[in-house]
Amino acid sequence: MMRRFGSRLFDQAFVRSGPIRWLVVGGTLLIAAIAVGATLMAQNFRERALRNSGRELENTVLMLAHHFDQQLQDFAVIQRDFVDHVRATGIRDAEDYRRRLSGQDVHRMLRSKIEALPYMGGVNVIDADGNLVNSSTAWPAPKVNVADRAYFRTFKYDPHSPDVLIEPLHSRISGAWTILIVRKIPGPNAEFLGVVGRGIEPANFEKFFASVVLGEGATISMLHRDGTLLARYPLSSELMGRNFKTGPFSQQRVFGLDHFAGRFVSPVDGEDRLISSRALPHFPILIMATMTRAAALTDWREQIRILISVAASSALAIAGVLIAIVRKLLEQHRLSRERLMLEMQRLDRAVNNMTQGLLLFDSERRLVICNQRYIDMYGLSAATVKPGCSFHDIIAHRKATGSFTGDVDDYVARVLSGVHVRNAMVVDTSDGRSIQIVNEPLADGGWVATHEDITERRRIEARITHLAHYDALTDLPNRTMFHEHLRQELAAITEGEQIAVHYIDIDEFKGVNDALGHLVGDELLKSIAQSLRRCAGPADFVARLGGDEFAIVQSAVTSPDQVNDLVARVFQAIRTPFDCMGHHLTADASIGIALAPEHGEVLDQILKNADMAMYAAKAAGRRTYRFFEPDMDAKVRERRQLEIDLRHAIAHGGLEVYYQPCLGLKDDRITGCEALVRWRHPERGMVSPAEFIPIAEDTGLINEIGEWVLATACRDAANWPDDIRLAVNVSPVQFKSGTLALKIMAALAASNLPASRLELEITEAVLIRDDEAALAILHQLRAIGVRIALDDFGTGYSSLSYLHRFPFDKIKIDRCFVEDIAGPDGSASIVQAVVNLAGARRMTTTAEGVETEEQQRLLRALGCSEMQGYLFSAAKPADKMLELFALHRSRLARREGSESRRREAG
Repeated sequence: MMRRFGSRLFDQAFVRSGPIRWLVVGGTLLIAAIAVGATLMAQNFRERALRNSGRELENTVLMLAHHFDQQLQDFAVIQRDFVDHVRATGIRDAEDYRRRLSGQDVHRMLRSKIEALPYMGGVNVIDADGNLVNSSTAWPAPKVNVADRAYFRTFKYDPHSPDVLIEPLHSRISGAWTILIVRKIPGPNAEFLGVVGRGIEPANFEKFFASVVLGEGATISMLHRDGTLLARYPLSSELMGRNFKTGPFSQQRVFGLDHFAGRFVSPVDGEDRLISSRALPHFPILIMATMTRAAALTDWREQIRILISVAASSALAIAGVLIAIVRKLLEQHRLSRERLMLEMQRLDRAVNNMTQGLLLFDSERRLVICNQRYIDMYGLSAATVKPGCSFHDIIAHRKATGSFTGDVDDYVARVLSGVHVRNAMVVDTSDGRSIQIVNEPLADGGWVATHEDITERRRIEARITHLAHYDALTDLPNRTMFHEHLRQELAAITEGEQIAVHYIDIDEFKGVNDALGHLVGDELLKSIAQSLRRCAGPADFVARLGGDEFAIVQSAVTSPDQVNDLVARVFQAIRTPFDCMGHHLTADASIGIALAPEHGEVLDQILKNADMAMYAAKAAGRRTYRFFEPDMDAKVRERRQLEIDLRHAIAHGGLEVYYQPCLGLKDDRITGCEALVRWRHPERGMVSPAEFIPIAEDTGLINEIGEWVLATACRDAANWPDDIRLAVNVSPVQFKSGTLALKIMAALAASNLPASRLELEITEAVLIRDDEAALAILHQLRAIGVRIALDDFGTGYSSLSYLHRFPFDKIKIDRCFVEDIAGPDGSASIVQAVVNLAGARRMTTTAEGVETEEQQRLLRALGCSEMQGYLFSAAKPADKMLELFALHRSRLARREGSESRRREAG
């Protein structure tokens, strides 16, 4: 059926179209070419498979011939050595030969020679009568006579016999087939004295043959040049000793050649075989390997199956493609008419479902096509707006229905005057819509007009434009619009007036985000933005620059009082409590003010100066404002230079570590030392830590400084007395790195300082920023034995929850409480409260900044554990610490001795 169907398709193709006829002929020729090519390739593969198999046989016999030739030569050396031994010992006749070679010493000599060559088998010595007189395999030698053996008779009775004979026979010693290799031993006058020989069992050769993989049906044989089979794999006992030189000439000529490769029918199994033989170079032995032709062509048959499958698949694929193409071509004519009708339907459907109104006019200004969208867009009547009506009629109908406002004749004249070129216009309808009209001229003089409602697009574009210039959170102008406005104001400054640029940075805003979350923080920013908008004047421009930074451009400034009044209104507005999602929050700000043109006439300069003034307000303690001053620029440059010098000092070892001892108030003993970093500048001298530590924290250099101080201090403290601890300050910035615990463990390991002697001093700022992460790190450090002290307690939030959530080892009382501890309204009660709190939590207390004996006495009376300050000692370099420890211990010893003597005298 398939053939009849295909034939019918081909007949139709030949009848209807010449190109189809050539297509079919070409496909047929291609299928024929595939068949011929596959046949030639199969023949080529077959010859190649036979050549490869023949080459494999040749390589095999070459390797075996070299191998066994070397083995037989090894034994030939032993035989020659034995003959030389006979000559050297001066044996004169057969009786002397029998007597002198039958001893145990000769047996041991033979055995020692053969032990080095385990594959050789036994060595036997036979006298002129054929009796075995000695053997390497047994002692004494068994009674064996070989006088009837053919090789013995040849040696004894044929004076022209060769020196060496090789013969397969049944051994009278082992009883198995043996390949005997014997050498004649002549006397002093060339008379026959005996033979020395050895037997090699064919199994030794066959075992080696079996290790050579040639495939199923392959054989490897060892034959004498006279045609006698010596060994064979696979083993065939009935073939051993059989002579194969008696066959046809093609079989006989193998034994006359040193190397032979070809094919013949095997006399053993009658199989057509590939054969390769090679003679041993030094012995009359052939190595022969054969393989059946069927085995040699095994891979070829697999290739042929694949080749036939590929060729058949290709032919079927070509035939299928031809059938599909012919069917397709035959159907095209029928489908072309249907396609035309379908395309007309689709065009009509597409035109009437467009989002745009479509009108097509001819060169006579009359309507050809109008889609439904145009009718619906303007609420027109399809009975009026139909093919054949004029453009003027359509506009007049729109006027009558209320979708067009204006003069009909003027509008029609204006449109018709420009339809010869592409043009676009946007018109607004009476119901508030925006319609974009595009007129596209046609080659025949007509045109296509599209009407698109772009009302929503304009609204979206306006929204995008707004978002590009206004802050999404506060709806204030953003940084981009701020720059544009300021640039315009700078260009429009009149004489006698100035512009004030206020940079406003909300103080401690990050604390609100961290404590209450970003949602509350966003509500606070929106409230601040509304307050700034209200307090600014009608001509002032308020913008959000990003984050917690705002700016106000105050125009037409004629006196400083105007600026001060605005600043006062700003502070009053943002300091008023805000209700943010149930939280009553107050804010404050640092404000920097720059005046133009007094402080700059270009945008970048005035912005830079306002920014510097704002940072000056922050440096002054925040919650205030500063006008730009020229020396602020110098301070910024100085700070930058100080940062550069600090980086150089870190890189080139310009920092030092000083140590300030901590004194116990109960026994006046030194309990520990605090490591303090010092910077000896080559030009400035000693730079105060209050100057460079903030720079290091702002730039992140504090991580390098802190790591270096920790490693250096641990190394120095390892040489101190074991009862003196080391205290090291840790910056909040170091906690943010996340690797603080690993660095501390590395420093302790490198210095061999016990963890129990290290005390880390942290401030509450560490816990405020990310208390959960910080507490986790502190617990890791406590787990390895490091002590933790809370520094500057009482100067920050002083949240008691931290003391409850983490068991600090020590609380350090800030120097501000120690300074006025002796006053009538001093801080003694505060210190007492801290001491009591620490005692309840089993913590020690250390008072900082103790400079008078009165302060020391009061602290001791209040129960403070330790003191630290200039009263006892200022910070000292590392090389002075051991001297200080020794001097202090000496003073204590003298004082204790004096007190002891006073007690004894009393």
